[in-house]
Amino acid sequence: MFTAKKVLLLISPGLLFLVIFQLIPLFSIFMETIQVGGEFSLERYGDFFKDPYNMNIYFRTLRIALISTLIAVTLGFPTSYFISKSNIKKRGLYIALAVFPLLTSPVVRSFSWIVVLGRQGLVNNFLTSLNIIEEPLSILYTEAAIIIGFVHLFLPLMILSLVGVMENIDHNLVLAAESLGASKLKAFLKIVFPLSLPGVVIGSVLVFCGSFTAYTTPQLLGGSRTRVMATLLYENARTLNDWTTASVIATIMILTTMAIITVINRGAKKLNPKG
Repeated sequence: MFTAKKVLLLISPGLLFLVIFQLIPLFSIFMETIQVGGEFSLERYGDFFKDPYNMNIYFRTLRIALISTLIAVTLGFPTSYFISKSNIKKRGLYIALAVFPLLTSPVVRSFSWIVVLGRQGLVNNFLTSLNIIEEPLSILYTEAAIIIGFVHLFLPLMILSLVGVMENIDHNLVLAAESLGASKLKAFLKIVFPLSLPGVVIGSVLVFCGSFTAYTTPQLLGGSRTRVMATLLYENARTLNDWTTASVIATIMILTTMAIITVINRGAKKLNPKG
């Protein structure tokens, strides 16, 4: 049995690391953004949100991250349910196949999508050969290209989160519901789906946070025409050398992420109050 002192002793190295290398830098960045001439001011945030160019990038980033998360949930849920229902030997193989993309660098994966989605890429060549289209589609350097890259990048995280939860669901509950007259769909919606919500929440948070803050994939698949918050932050910090504006952007990204996580958690609690 661990006492309070032993627990504190065990977690103190991790806490110390987080305080020194995460909380203190974040606090320093935040303080820099709310001080103008030595006085408290939210002027820099007001300037950011007054600029239509910045707002366009902000909402585009939010839209891309939310759509990527919804697609990841839609694709990941049935896949995870299938994996959790398979026997142990096959389950290990399926999980390995799901995790395999994570072993490849995001840069390599993004470059592979450039080959696939380009004007002379596999998709356009396939559609042209079937006479479905006459001219190559402009898929690359669009929001659609970034969303495709994000789903490919973060879908394994969603699957792993859901499989971990679905494995612990007692499927005898489903059999019991069906024996009492519930249809397969009703038993799934009343038992499996509510019990899977913790996995949906964890996976959604991982996918959204990753999509909202990613830099490499939007830079390679979106190009300069489809900027997102991460690329805007990089441009201000490295190209314009405007570290104050970069700090404002970073703070907005952190606060937005926290707000979305709160909304996801509250939505899950409403769907499953006992979860």
